[in-house]
Amino acid sequence: MVGWAMNACHNIEDVPAHRVVNRNGLLTGKHHFDGTNLMQQLLESEGIAVENNQIVDFKKHFWQPEILTEL
Repeated sequence: MVGWAMNACHNIEDVPAHRVVNRNGLLTGKHHFDGTNLMQQLLESEGIAVENNQIVDFKKHFWQPEILTEL
């Protein structure tokens, strides 16, 4: 569902779509980005390690909206 929502936002600037990965941390949407590794490069620029098109230590980075965190 998130992928469909992101696809509908393709004309809007500054949507952090590079953060949308599948439930296993795979960069399944990377073909929607210009260049061969742009999605990976954007994630790495935010300090996220990626190996073989998958986020390293994905459980550490996974966001669960039902679990609120303090700011």
